[in-house]
Amino acid sequence: MESTLHAPSLVAARTSPKPVVIGFWIATALFCLQMTFTAYAQLRLPEVGDAFARLGFPSYFRVELSLAKLLGVALLLAPVPAWLKEWAYAGFAIDLASAVIAHLSMGHGPQEWGWAVATLVLWGLSYLLWRRLQAMPSSTAGLERRMNRGWAWAGSGSL
Repeated sequence: MESTLHAPSLVAARTSPKPVVIGFWIATALFCLQMTFTAYAQLRLPEVGDAFARLGFPSYFRVELSLAKLLGVALLLAPVPAWLKEWAYAGFAIDLASAVIAHLSMGHGPQEWGWAVATLVLWGLSYLLWRRLQAMPSSTAGLERRMNRGWAWAGSGSL
């Protein structure tokens, strides 16, 4: 019996693509909504700016971070090459892990770092399901792979 750890395609072959696609889009939509809201809050809400200052970050950092989050959300939702999505997922992982670490290092309780952990869970679900879609040989997964190659398929008239 082969291990799925060494052959992830075994897991993908035993999983129906439709629930994976639906799960992926639900997790990704919720994750992107949360990241878009945090970007908005970092740019527009003064109490969030104050929280950044209390954590020791300069005020310009929250602007850079917000713009990076919005770019990452666009990359996750757009049909771009898979390597760009990988970079977006990596950036979000660093951002969320850093948020949890910053709150914990300041001695904050779960009410402060809980949202970052919950968003990290959504990130993990989205990433795991996206990777599973990449490994699937089915036609639905093929659509996801074509979407990740870029815009070349958009004008072809067929998916």
